[in-house]
Amino acid sequence: MLGLTRAAYRAQHRALALQATLVGEAVRLAATRRLPRPADRALGRVLAARFEALMARDLANVEAGLYPRRLLFQLPVAAYARRLPALIGDLPRVADRARRRDFCDLPAAVDLEAYPPYYRRNFHWQTDGYLSRRSAELYDLGVELLFGGTADVMRRQVIPPISRLLAGREPRAGARLLDVGCGTARTLRQIAIAHPDLAVVGVDLSRYYLDVARRVLRGRRAALAVGNGEALPLASGSFDAVTCVYLFHELPQGARRRVLAEARRVLRPGGLLVVEDACQVADSPELAGVLARFERDLHEPYFKSYLQHPLADLADEAGFAVESVEPHLVSVVMVARAAGA
Repeated sequence: MLGLTRAAYRAQHRALALQATLVGEAVRLAATRRLPRPADRALGRVLAARFEALMARDLANVEAGLYPRRLLFQLPVAAYARRLPALIGDLPRVADRARRRDFCDLPAAVDLEAYPPYYRRNFHWQTDGYLSRRSAELYDLGVELLFGGTADVMRRQVIPPISRLLAGREPRAGARLLDVGCGTARTLRQIAIAHPDLAVVGVDLSRYYLDVARRVLRGRRAALAVGNGEALPLASGSFDAVTCVYLFHELPQGARRRVLAEARRVLRPGGLLVVEDACQVADSPELAGVLARFERDLHEPYFKSYLQHPLADLADEAGFAVESVEPHLVSVVMVARAAGA
């Protein structure tokens, strides 16, 4: 059975990588301003080795009982296939927006004053930014294609620290986890599958993304709320764990500090903080050249600042004890504890 699982898993990711390559070529053909190709052979070897390491880690986590086998095959392939034509059809608009550097092209009907200034833009040049249901419906597919079918694999690397925290303590009445900037809840769904007795809460600025998140989490023990991670509408000391996934690189430095301060506030003494985001030069110096291009090519206006301030340093400043910092392909996972353990 294990051999069959490994073979099916590898076949799935080979197919996803091929599809991502084909769509990537479509993007390049559609773009007026040609997107760069990863031509550096040395970089290609580094990324290939990291890809293999991520696949091996994913399988090893299942074998160690850190999350269930079903997560290896939980990608909603049929739903993504239905959305692919809409995503491809939108590429000319994305390319034109990138050519014009128009990061303020947002829905006219949205009250932009309800959002922080840094949020009022279309990150990644995506249509409507984070401010429409259509954007929310297409977001996860776009991210999976961008990362060659590894986005969910990288996301679930936040689960092992949570599993270790809860080991020997389940079922535990009242154990709670908060995901700050939960988006469409792809991470929360995987956590909820791995730990069905854990009460999970998601907070996000976009009500449109939370609409999709509610569907993604249907039937799970989950609660969702519109809220800003800089001022969480939650009681102090009310969570055992806090996760933040792919959030910090889209925040200015002051906002990152405020989000960490709020995570520290809502955690119980000894509570767990798990942050996953884009890798940084501090943990992945061999990717420095690629990371330096993200700010312009994918419209990540706060990415340069993000690269200059390692996550571990920010967590230490906020009063956390950092336990580990580990890269996974093009992401990094930092694990820390709130004081009082």
